[in-house]
Amino acid sequence: MKAEPQKEHHWLDKLVGEWTYETEAAMAPGEEPSKFKGTESVRSLGGLWVVAEGGGEMPGGGVARTLMTLGYDERKGHYVGSWVGSMMTHMWVYRGSLDATGNVLTLDTEGPDFSAEGKTLRYQDVIAFTSDDRRTLTARMLGDNGEWREFMQAHYRRNK
Repeated sequence: MKAEPQKEHHWLDKLVGEWTYETEAAMAPGEEPSKFKGTESVRSLGGLWVVAEGGGEMPGGGVARTLMTLGYDERKGHYVGSWVGSMMTHMWVYRGSLDATGNVLTLDTEGPDFSAEGKTLRYQDVIAFTSDDRRTLTARMLGDNGEWREFMQAHYRRNK
């Protein structure tokens, strides 16, 4: 079996490269955001997947290592992927779609509520390209009131 890359797979090629990022994150409402920096290296896996390996500062000190995979499942008709980090044991599993502009990929997932033991929440990671060499990653969670609350935003710049 040999799958051929489709237009959805080619969109993922925009992520390939070496990136530097700056992040602001505030886990609790009203909390002062933490700021940290890092790098990410994204490579293609057979033209069907991208693998993004990141590393950088963590709020409160220390170094975090992250690994994201993204692809497109033709049979399911949506983007799929995963994210793991050295700071937690939860594997985030993605299901996503592009917006009408073709610049914004919204990845839906579910994970732990870090403020309530045993409870899970819906989350989204939103990758938005503002140019070929700049993108953002915004993380948000769905609150009990039915509204999305942003808690992290990373600004990526492609290294030349």
